[in-house]
Amino acid sequence: MARIRSTTVLAVLRDGRGAIGSDGQVTLGTTVAKHGAVKVRRLFGGRVLAGFAGGAADAFSLFEKFEGHLERYRGHLKRATVELAREWRSDRFLRRLEAMMIVMDKDDIFTVSGNGDVIEADDHVAAIGSGGPYALAAARALVANTSLDAAVVCRQGLEIAGRICIYTNTNITLLDLGEGEAGDARAAD
Repeated sequence: MARIRSTTVLAVLRDGRGAIGSDGQVTLGTTVAKHGAVKVRRLFGGRVLAGFAGGAADAFSLFEKFEGHLERYRGHLKRATVELAREWRSDRFLRRLEAMMIVMDKDDIFTVSGNGDVIEADDHVAAIGSGGPYALAAARALVANTSLDAAVVCRQGLEIAGRICIYTNTNITLLDLGEGEAGDARAAD
């Protein structure tokens, strides 16, 4: 069976605001199977944003488990993330998933994997997926050299990755997290 390559997710925190976004492309072998997949989601009443690189069914399972940990630890992002990673690594079914997640709130961004990795973004920028290195480099350059807000940095970083990585497109879903109302934006090619 052909390997599914499906994503670039980028998260940015800047000046009290945060954004997470993803491209929409799902690739099956040498074919683009879908252009508009949504790979980011709001959790815990909109106070936590999460993005997923991997299969859709795996994403739903992990989002559900993670939201359960958020409820259990009353929204404490670091504790819920560590517990998800522990469960993901030790559960016989979950540890077979080849996937990664980025989770964030207004203060922190974590990258989490099934190997038990929980990596805190020390520069408030994190990316995963096949186009992740391109999006990460672009976002870091934008943060260092502009005063653009988190959502604009996130969108532009994903657009740059979409023009470089063959497994990434520029059909972007963006979720914004800030001081007031959080909004969603979706832009098509």
